[in-house]
Amino acid sequence: MKNNKLLKITLITIIIGTLLFMSLDIERPLTKIEVVLKEILLPINKIFTKSSSSDQNYSDSYLIQKNLNISMEQEIKELKDLLDLKNTHSEFEKENAKVISRNNQFWLNSITIDKGSNDGIKTESAVITSNGLVGKISKTTPNFSEVKLLTSDDVTYKTSVVIRINEKDYYAILNGYDKENNLLKVTAIDKNIPIHENDSVLTSGLGNMPRGIYIGKVISSKIDNYDLSKTLYVKTEQDFNSINYVTILKEKIN
Repeated sequence: MKNNKLLKITLITIIIGTLLFMSLDIERPLTKIEVVLKEILLPINKIFTKSSSSDQNYSDSYLIQKNLNISMEQEIKELKDLLDLKNTHSEFEKENAKVISRNNQFWLNSITIDKGSNDGIKTESAVITSNGLVGKISKTTPNFSEVKLLTSDDVTYKTSVVIRINEKDYYAILNGYDKENNLLKVTAIDKNIPIHENDSVLTSGLGNMPRGIYIGKVISSKIDNYDLSKTLYVKTEQDFNSINYVTILKEKIN
């Protein structure tokens, strides 16, 4: 009896520790101990996530089946779209990965994928879908990686972009996300540049991000309080609330 009680206490402690650790949104680099813990806890967290979702009591079985069918159709479409990326960005190797975890408290900040440093994944690598850029690799462990999304609320997270107007590129900074309207914000562009609705926004190639990755289209703009520059609001084709598969662009090894 005493051994059973001790076992139960140990299991409860592990579960609570798992949930607490997985709920943290740590921006700093992971320590060696944290890397080991994450490698151990991510599969456990995945099991508990599946268990908790399957244990929910729905009265309408038809609705459950319908939702499952929609989810499966979405995943199949994403997989097909990944195959369509084969001939794009040919200067890079492509590594497909599945999203295995998201933090409910910081849903739009990051996702965790099932590929890591053992698969040649490195920090700062661009992460895309068929809809364009979704973020970059921010952390890796041997078997998993964290992707910081463009929708992250990290104010230091900036990406150099260009607005393409009549085959000419104007440089700016993607910096921020408007959660209420589901729009990315692009700043630091001269107010006199004639920005139009549906102008394309792409990565500029400055920094570690490859050039020419599609981000979205301008839908509106606003001149800042100093009457010097504009803030552009950009609509992406990516639903950041629902990402199941991604592709990581890796440098080719000669």
